[in-house]
Amino acid sequence: MECREERPADEQAPTPLERGLLHIWQSVGSCAQVCPERVFLSRPVLQTALGEHHGLLLTQGGLVYSFGELLWRDLSVPVSDPVLEASLLGRMVVRVAAGGFHCGALSEQGNVYVWGENTAGQCGLTERGIAANITVSEPCPLTVVDSDVVPPAAVRVVNLAFGREHSLALSAQNELWAWGSGCQLGLVTNTFPVWRPQKVEHLSGRHVIQVACGAYHSLALVRSLPPQNYNTQKPSEKRERGQSPHYTVTEKEEPFVVDGGHYCPLGVELTEVMTSETSPRRRGPRRRLQPGGRSAGSSPASVASEDGKSNTKQYSIMKNLPAGTKLEPDDPLTQTDGSPKSQPLPGCRSNKKSAFPDEMELQSLLQKLSCHSLEMHHTSGPGDTDSLSSYTSDDSCVSSTPSTDLLTSSYKEDFPIKSQSNNNSGLAVPYSSSPVCLEDVRLCLEAEEQALKGKKSSSLTNINQRGNTAANRRRSLPGTPTRGSPRRRRPCACKPSSAGRTQAAAPEEADDGLPSLDTEVWSWGRGSEGQLGHGDQLARLQPLCIKPLTGEEVIQVAAGSHHSLALTAHCQVYSWGSNMCGQLGHVNSPVTVPQQTKLSDGLRVWDVSAGQSHSLLLADGDCVQPVLLYCGQRQEPMSAQSERSNPNQRSCQRSPNRAESYTVRPTLLPFCMEMGYASSVCSGGQNCTVLVDQNVMGFISAIHEMASRERQFYCWLNSVRKLLLTPLRNRESSCPSLGEPCTHLFFSLCESFVRLSTLIGRHSTSLTYFQHDVQGRDVTSLPLLMQTEHFLDSYKEYCSSVGNFQVMGGFQSLRKLSLECLDSQQTVLAQLCVSDQSVGGDADLVSLLYRPLQQLHQYSRVLLKLAACYDVLTAEYQSLHQGFSQYESLSLSLLRRKKEAETTLLFWKTHSGKTTQEVLRLPQRRVVCESSNRSLTLQNAGRFSNHWFMLFNDVLVHTQGAIPSQSLFSTHHVYPLTCLWVKPVTEDSSSLYAIKITCPEESFTVVASTPQEKNKWLRSINQAVDQVLGGGGQGSSPGVMGMSRTASYTFTGEGRFKDAKYTGGWLAGRVHGRGTMKWPDGQMYSGNFKNGLEDGYGECIIPNKTLNKPDIYQGHWREGKIHGFGKYKYASGEVYEGCFSDGQRHGYGMLSSGKMAKKSSSVFIGHWVHDKKTGYGVYDDITRGEKYMGVWLDEQRHGSAVVVTQHGVYYEGTFRDNKMSGPGLLVSDDDTALHGEFSDDWTVNGKGVLSLANGDCLEGQFSGEWTAGLKVVGTYTKPVVDEPESKDRSSVLRLGQYVVPAGQRWVCVFDECWSRLGCDAPGRGERAAAWENIAVTITTARRHSPDLSKSQTKVLECLEFIPQHGEPVTTANYDNIRRYLIKACETPLHPLGWLVETLVTVYRMTYVGVGSNCRLLRQAVQEVQAYLTHFYCIVRFLFPGLPDDGGIIPDPPASPAGRHNSDTAEQASVMVVSCSSLLLPLLLPRLYPPLFTLYCLQEEREEAQYWERILRINKQPDQSLLNFLGVQEKFWPVWMSILGERKQIVSTSKDACFVSAVETLQQISTTFTPSDKLLVIQKTFEELTQEVKPLLHGDFLWCMDDLLPLFLYVVFRARIRNLGAEVNLIEDLMDPNVQHGELGMMFTTLKACYIQIQREPTT
Repeated sequence: MECREERPADEQAPTPLERGLLHIWQSVGSCAQVCPERVFLSRPVLQTALGEHHGLLLTQGGLVYSFGELLWRDLSVPVSDPVLEASLLGRMVVRVAAGGFHCGALSEQGNVYVWGENTAGQCGLTERGIAANITVSEPCPLTVVDSDVVPPAAVRVVNLAFGREHSLALSAQNELWAWGSGCQLGLVTNTFPVWRPQKVEHLSGRHVIQVACGAYHSLALVRSLPPQNYNTQKPSEKRERGQSPHYTVTEKEEPFVVDGGHYCPLGVELTEVMTSETSPRRRGPRRRLQPGGRSAGSSPASVASEDGKSNTKQYSIMKNLPAGTKLEPDDPLTQTDGSPKSQPLPGCRSNKKSAFPDEMELQSLLQKLSCHSLEMHHTSGPGDTDSLSSYTSDDSCVSSTPSTDLLTSSYKEDFPIKSQSNNNSGLAVPYSSSPVCLEDVRLCLEAEEQALKGKKSSSLTNINQRGNTAANRRRSLPGTPTRGSPRRRRPCACKPSSAGRTQAAAPEEADDGLPSLDTEVWSWGRGSEGQLGHGDQLARLQPLCIKPLTGEEVIQVAAGSHHSLALTAHCQVYSWGSNMCGQLGHVNSPVTVPQQTKLSDGLRVWDVSAGQSHSLLLADGDCVQPVLLYCGQRQEPMSAQSERSNPNQRSCQRSPNRAESYTVRPTLLPFCMEMGYASSVCSGGQNCTVLVDQNVMGFISAIHEMASRERQFYCWLNSVRKLLLTPLRNRESSCPSLGEPCTHLFFSLCESFVRLSTLIGRHSTSLTYFQHDVQGRDVTSLPLLMQTEHFLDSYKEYCSSVGNFQVMGGFQSLRKLSLECLDSQQTVLAQLCVSDQSVGGDADLVSLLYRPLQQLHQYSRVLLKLAACYDVLTAEYQSLHQGFSQYESLSLSLLRRKKEAETTLLFWKTHSGKTTQEVLRLPQRRVVCESSNRSLTLQNAGRFSNHWFMLFNDVLVHTQGAIPSQSLFSTHHVYPLTCLWVKPVTEDSSSLYAIKITCPEESFTVVASTPQEKNKWLRSINQAVDQVLGGGGQGSSPGVMGMSRTASYTFTGEGRFKDAKYTGGWLAGRVHGRGTMKWPDGQMYSGNFKNGLEDGYGECIIPNKTLNKPDIYQGHWREGKIHGFGKYKYASGEVYEGCFSDGQRHGYGMLSSGKMAKKSSSVFIGHWVHDKKTGYGVYDDITRGEKYMGVWLDEQRHGSAVVVTQHGVYYEGTFRDNKMSGPGLLVSDDDTALHGEFSDDWTVNGKGVLSLANGDCLEGQFSGEWTAGLKVVGTYTKPVVDEPESKDRSSVLRLGQYVVPAGQRWVCVFDECWSRLGCDAPGRGERAAAWENIAVTITTARRHSPDLSKSQTKVLECLEFIPQHGEPVTTANYDNIRRYLIKACETPLHPLGWLVETLVTVYRMTYVGVGSNCRLLRQAVQEVQAYLTHFYCIVRFLFPGLPDDGGIIPDPPASPAGRHNSDTAEQASVMVVSCSSLLLPLLLPRLYPPLFTLYCLQEEREEAQYWERILRINKQPDQSLLNFLGVQEKFWPVWMSILGERKQIVSTSKDACFVSAVETLQQISTTFTPSDKLLVIQKTFEELTQEVKPLLHGDFLWCMDDLLPLFLYVVFRARIRNLGAEVNLIEDLMDPNVQHGELGMMFTTLKACYIQIQREPTT
């Protein structure tokens, strides 16, 4: 071994090497003789990979070195001076792999580079080579392409694994790709070689974690699919399995029975075609490996017998013999050349008989074995040490009839003490450290003897299989033997090892960042030595799951030449396959299924590697520094060899392939302690390597200590679960023994234990991966730091479950149950508790289950050690120190919880009253303090009364009339701490040490006996309240802590909240803030509270038992009553949306009847007083088709009103007692009018005048109903022809004389707006308060409306700022006011926006539908004008600087752009402001549809005349029409432009003149306000002037004689529908300030044109 002080390489390195130190040695040789060689490199080694005779080194910086027999270059490179792969410089290699005779490298980008032998296509079709190349001398890129996607995409590779003739690659998508030759590829093909990587489709869709390659087989570690565990079973199924339905944790059952149906018939014979197809490619390159003897490059087929059949169809009894048994050379089983004969074995008969027929034969075998040495000899060179891979079962050994023994197995150890050894694995018998001893053979043969007594068998695979044969019969596999490929009988001694282990690339992690333990191992390829682990020797063409390893939590697999290893999270090693050199580490049979390697006590393996005929393990020992374990081929000292070479001694040579000597269990390599801290091991061929890190500043030792302790902890947890919890849980008597509450708690304890155990197992696995790659990992990525919350929550949950079980006295019952259930394993239980210094009884179990909490302190201690390796200013130190603080704090906190649970248990034992236990004893409840010593009593209590106070962690209990010592009391009160407020009472002259306690429904004062007791109780209550509210439990200053909090409480006292459960905010014992109140009858309120009552916005559901539907209210409350604006949905279907006062509808509101209305469907919108319709309102009786618009009084129509019907009947008059009464005017749809006295609805009784549409008049006494017929006594008058209309008729048809004035109609709407501004009456209030109310309203609405769009949110944010409102209004800030009003009116959350929205609603309710009556036009116009007046008053209140309606702003405009071009008129440099100019643009666009409809109805007859003339006259060409209208020829255009091309206007041209003016005028129909319509008219005149100017010379001024005909032409060609309605709307609503200006003149011109068109003659 190289001396560590000798460091020639360190002189070249910039810094001394401390990480990645490489040691290498050959596996052959005794423990004492092995001397590892230190390889000195200038850079740390990150990974090694070993082939049969070569190896690769990956160093820091991505450099790759090669050593050994590089056949592809005809070089032999010593390991002490490896050669650099120069072609890989700059590629940043992160992984290397070595196959039998080829190499691979993987770059950081996921690119693959391969080189070496390519006879079987194992290097693939590289980009630089062709298929004919048998070698690839330099690393060449190999692209892995996924052709299933469109377009084909390159696959990023994350890991490589190479065998002798095949290569595997694992992609970033966790898919497997293969190329090369043989069934070990797992591809669906029979054409070999496979030159390009192909996806292994059989694993497609599965999550492959790791791959490994043997010589001719492959292994894959795959994440399991979601299991069908107990959580998905029905309760009946759980009970059938002997498990309580309450417990849902998945546990592995013992023994594990292999499901026969799992094995599909994939075992087939490898055809001779396949054998001969690939064998010639391997002849050349390997001949120099064996300078003497037979060439190692001989074709496998050359070893076949002369008759062309494979001579490997022999069955070796060595499979059934213990490892180490020898046979004599003249044994009839072997020929002189060491190869098996072709005749059947003497001991092999049909599979119904045993290989050992009777006891006599077994005894003779034992006697025979006892006469020989226990070591095996070999006659040929040390190179011929191949395992017995060439022997397979003979046809005669397996019958075509499936054997029951052959097809079933339980794979359970026959030794009952097996589970009690280290890590629950291995036989607890002493083994020698090297060759097999007699004790080993004796034990193995005794085991086989027991097997033979129980069941006869002749199969190689069923010696140790037991039980359940009928249920697990393998029906799919015929009894056909396999013929191993002759290729395996290569006399070459060096077999390839797995180079596919993934120590640096940790397996894929789950969502929480920790590795998954739900894994499976899949295998495929050749299985002649049982290396596939499926219980037979059949080959598998496609991957197949090894069922016995499912659920064993395998975290790593390794493959030797003909054997396989699997490492579990429990630090156990399973091995199977060839055991001819003892490389499996055990002597159990069968070797065709995974068996546990026998380890000494205290050893926990965390890294494995497999070579040609040996296995190397890295394990935790007694100290932190890891140890190396070796099992397999070994040389002996020369003295022993000379002894055995004595010719007089009978040789026991079995085969040239048999190793000289080997061990049957892993033995310690003593030199490992001198190396340092090993991080990984690697094996290949006959070589072994180990990477070592030096312990600098204690960092490496701290990492190893953390990982070692965590693995030890997980093994201990696993032992507790298997030996204690699982048997107790599965015992049928658990439920009756523990009692109902404790049973549930025990199940909960088991569940939390399993969850914690799983977390620890995943964490220990993650730390193992961290150890493999300490150089490439950041210490801040430790799971303890990344997943801190996960760890803390798991430990808290577990501590709570143990404490709850302890408090309820469960451990006393559990102790009795354990004595019954685990009587035979009490010693094992004592071993688990050995570190706990506790006396017997249930204290053992308590300390045992509390022991996991000690691990928290270990975490904090190791994190502190790691932090000491960094400077205090680094991020690593900060992260580590923060983790240390968190884990140490939790450790102390959980220790306090443990003590609290113990104190509580003692409290219940002391006060064991039955009533107390039943009522107050709960699992989560812990006692804090109690006053049984009269330290606290009620103030002013009676002399003979007893008061006992008990403070728990969740409630304060007051018992009265109690005798604490006997736990007898008459009454008790329980006060939840979440709703308890405590404050000290100021000490007065009476020296009372009083404490006032406030609860939601009562308050009382308690008195302490001493000041110390008072302070104790105050502190305890404050801390308990603080902790129950989610604080740290440290308490706060008395009287201040938790005045405002969120909690749940159920009211019990009398009152409106009786039996209601409240969840929400509290303030000093009263409901306050947001919360939810639920009553038992289904009533619920969710919203704001204030001082114990509903106050603010809230939603309430009130059940209606009669209709079986609830009433729902959403709106504002005040002092427990509905008050403010809201929406009430009644169970009857009615919906009211409006204002409330003291629970009644009051103010503006709209009530609509729903579909369930029995009488009629209707909508009322108007004013309410004390829940009744009173004031102005509109009632739309949808069923009768009538609409009432007038005054109400106490739910009845009373006062002036207007009624319209769907038949066009119009009535206006007075109502009394809900019916027409008094004078009124009734007009039918044909303009027949009746003006008279009404006595009932539509009933006339008294004087009246009836005016017909043709002018006839009837005056007199009328009686009768309008719809049924009228009786008339009076005078009929017919007007004289051409007589002007009489004054009487004009008075009859004068509409509006009985209607409610427009200014009085919707006062309630404006009152509500004033109320929202904080004013009691219009204009009465503080302006500053109004602006504050606006800001608060906007802010509150924005916070409670999360679904607002970005634009809406931006508008609300702008409106939250209060604008400048006190300063005088100038032309500069006038536009700011106008823009603010535009934004305010866009959102209904603003009071002005709500006002606009409501006005639009009432306007549409009035004039849409039945209200679309042309006789309502004047009222509709007046109503709009009234809106403007009221609205302007509110705006002037907010902006007092605005002038009166029609006033002026004296400041001159700052610029022409600052002038409001449509709403102001410039007169002597002043701006005129009116309500129409400021507010009509905000309001009229929303009111336009119903208003314009009324205008159209009003002008219906005139419109018909106008449109008939438009259509008729527009038929003329342009020049003809201009001539007809009298336009002077000088104004006639001569040219027109069409698409930029000038064309002359001819006599037939149509629609070619003044096109721009016509198109401009047509835009009048797309505008809403009169100001915008006037702008369109103005632009039309401007366009007309621009077109006429080129035709005239000099300055030009219009005169009306020239302008009117020309403008009339434009009107004709514009063809504007409803022009009369447009003209009348402009005339009624235009700003009076512009009537006599330029715009007024232009409008007059348009109106004149409209009249002129109407009066055009029809012919």
